[in-house]
Amino acid sequence: MHEMGIALQIIEIATASIPPNLEDVRIEKVNLKIGQLAAVVPDSLRFCFDVAVKDTPLEGAKLAIEELPVVAKCKDCNTQWTISGPAFSCENCDSGSLEIISGRELDIESIEISEED
Repeated sequence: MHEMGIALQIIEIATASIPPNLEDVRIEKVNLKIGQLAAVVPDSLRFCFDVAVKDTPLEGAKLAIEELPVVAKCKDCNTQWTISGPAFSCENCDSGSLEIISGRELDIESIEISEED
């Protein structure tokens, strides 16, 4: 399950993002954007994240995932559309010259922190 490796990387990046001059800071939420072609199962990633954050500065943090659709663009007629099933040709001109412009993302969009009282 490669989701565990991804969860560990998210924890490493989020922990490194805490400014060194701030003490008693807690990470509350990590916001991700994941494309449908990224080969990541969101529920598995959430599970792995919840297991991996134990005894880290992210313990108790929420992992919020926004799933991004697959968007293609025809290189011949410039038609752009959201793919909902297998697509091997342009829905407008039937050209096979396609470019995937979105759907492969795996990005940390933001990290929310709060100071502890």
